Amino acid sequence: MKARLTRRLAACHAVSDALLGMAAFGLAYAIRFEAGLIAAPKGQPPFGQYLVLIPFIGLLVPLAFHLQGAYRLLRIRTRVDDFFAVLVGNIVVVVVGLLGTLYFQVYVASPADRAAGTYEVSRIVWMLYLLLGVGLTFAAREAARRVIQRRFRAGLGLKRVLIAGAGELARHVADKILQHGEFGYQVIGLVDDRAGGDTTGYRGLPLLGQVADAGEIIRRERIDQLYIALPLEEHARMIDLIETADRECIDVKVAPDLLHAITLRARLEDLDGVPIININDVPLQGLSSLVKRAIDVAVAAAALAVLLVPFAAIAALVRWTSPGPVLYRQERMGLDRRPFLVLKFRSMYDDAERETGPVWARANDPRRTPVGRILRRFSLDELPQLWNVLRGDMSLVGPRPERPFFVEQFRDRVPKYMLRHKVKSGLTGWAQVNGWRGDTSIEKRIEHDLYYIEHWSVSLDFKILWLTLVRVLFHRHAY
Repeated sequence: MKARLTRRLAACHAVSDALLGMAAFGLAYAIRFEAGLIAAPKGQPPFGQYLVLIPFIGLLVPLAFHLQGAYRLLRIRTRVDDFFAVLVGNIVVVVVGLLGTLYFQVYVASPADRAAGTYEVSRIVWMLYLLLGVGLTFAAREAARRVIQRRFRAGLGLKRVLIAGAGELARHVADKILQHGEFGYQVIGLVDDRAGGDTTGYRGLPLLGQVADAGEIIRRERIDQLYIALPLEEHARMIDLIETADRECIDVKVAPDLLHAITLRARLEDLDGVPIININDVPLQGLSSLVKRAIDVAVAAAALAVLLVPFAAIAALVRWTSPGPVLYRQERMGLDRRPFLVLKFRSMYDDAERETGPVWARANDPRRTPVGRILRRFSLDELPQLWNVLRGDMSLVGPRPERPFFVEQFRDRVPKYMLRHKVKSGLTGWAQVNGWRGDTSIEKRIEHDLYYIEHWSVSLDFKILWLTLVRVLFHRHAY
């Protein structure tokens, strides 16, 4: 039922997004050429020239939104998440639209078509579309969110759920269901063999009886869905519950008792008819990884071009204030534990670790050069890593790469530490924009890194890049 509800809601969002995208493009044409608010020196092109693009807009919008996770509704999505999803999705549409029309102008249009501007689309129309598309789509999603929440608060359309189990797994399932009120579930209670005369449940949910009483409880409480969340040793009980649910003709879901092993998202695969659980699946694969790589190359190349003069000035200051090379190369561990040389502007005296060996930087570190203090304070020493991004060693966003010396120390001491190497290292990351950089808790840093890997989307990457400009450049642990 949950999957059907989610698919239905995602389909409604996709249809709504497509219709609003097409409406926004048509409205953008009207504002640009019909309202008389903006001068049109080249004259007004026929609406038919823009009308042929509207169906393509309708296809592009849901596709662009899907690529960066706007329809993954099983997750907790805040209004900020929705806004960034809508913004980035519409930016993708504009970029593809500009490139598509440019292709037709250069390679398809005849000289007469070029002279008439047949395949030309006003850039002002694209800008107006972006503003209107973001505004209309976000408003529609917010309206849908409020309608659904109001319905469920009124008790309309709720599905009555019974959870079999009262241990850690059952409590985790109960937490998730209670957390996602937007799915319209009402947990009636739990059944567990430890119930006896004890009716104390979890988070106000009562223990309604023992597992053997499930059939009678399902009929009495008019249960719509049964979640089985029993430990592995209760296999026989699990089979009995499935047979009971079949007799009562209700939906039954089984939560595998693998919480201790599942850190990232688990995904069900099919091995020629045999269901297989893929533990710790990473969403950043296939087309998603290509999209992320394209963004990395475009942004890194543009940034390197823009920062060419500041780079030269920093290089001159580094060379002028202390002897040694301008750039510092240090081995780090990246994707799939592969080592690479990260580039930084040298901020410490040459051969600073000759006596101490690898150590963490600390406040008032005497190894820093005068210019290095400023570079590290504002994270300017990290900028040459844009070249690492362009080369493919790193990504713009991801877990920060660590030195192999420290990786060997942390891999056994910090649980799940090595899972951060399932994606490319980043110039910045979710942990860094939340304050976990420098000499801070490794455990909290890993927690944020794993959150990023599991919840990756293009909109999350852009959100982190924006927060990096706002927070990281002025972070108090940047030394």
